[in-house]
Amino acid sequence: MADTDNANNSSASDNGTTTPPPSSAQGTTVMGQLMANKVETLLWLTRIITIVCTIMFFLPFFGGNPYSLYQRALIASAATSALRLHQRIPAVQFNMDFLRRLFTEDSCHYLFFAILFINAYPITMAVVPVFLFALLHACSFTKLLVNTMGPNSMQFLRNMVGKLEQQQVNILRFIACNEIFLMPAVIVMVFSGKGSFFLPFVYYRFLTLRYQSRRNPYCRTLFAELRMTVEYLCGKPQCPQFLRNVCYKAIALISRLAPVVPAQ
Repeated sequence: MADTDNANNSSASDNGTTTPPPSSAQGTTVMGQLMANKVETLLWLTRIITIVCTIMFFLPFFGGNPYSLYQRALIASAATSALRLHQRIPAVQFNMDFLRRLFTEDSCHYLFFAILFINAYPITMAVVPVFLFALLHACSFTKLLVNTMGPNSMQFLRNMVGKLEQQQVNILRFIACNEIFLMPAVIVMVFSGKGSFFLPFVYYRFLTLRYQSRRNPYCRTLFAELRMTVEYLCGKPQCPQFLRNVCYKAIALISRLAPVVPAQ
């Protein structure tokens, strides 16, 4: 479900998004924009489906089977990621260089993520990142369509899109935090009998890919900030010695498991 080459434009960091070209003619209609940008239109529609299904999953009073809505949200996210991945790497090759390029793409990470959780026990933390990425990535095309309708049309929607764009860094940081804390949630799922024994190991692989992401530094940033926060709290005299030892051992273990980040 979720590209840019710098952190300041990170709303396209996962599954990626390409800003559609502006309208070349003043008289262009909304349907004309949709037909002129077929791929972007399809990406926009799959993201809207993800958003709608996730909202209905979160708010069950809308009706519908929650598990079915959960699956539809992830399937739509997987379709977005697959289409975006095809945009990024259109030519499929059967060699190691192609696989290395494939696993550096954020779209590949979230295609992997969606496939991993589609048939798993429904967990809210699994749909939060795909929902937020779909929300962020749908903004640019939504803005294009609203602009096509006229400079003063749908002011409420314009304001909402503007507020989302202003908060994109905070949203991306929240997504990274969700990615990190989903790992212990997955482990709890296994011990409660709601997940496969292999789920934590496979999710760990996803988390290493996010940590190594070239376009989205937020996972690495959050790991570093969490480590500094825990070390600061453990350094206080009020912290019990046994808790301090547990925290330092956990930090050492996570540091050993952290993958090497390739040079940019």
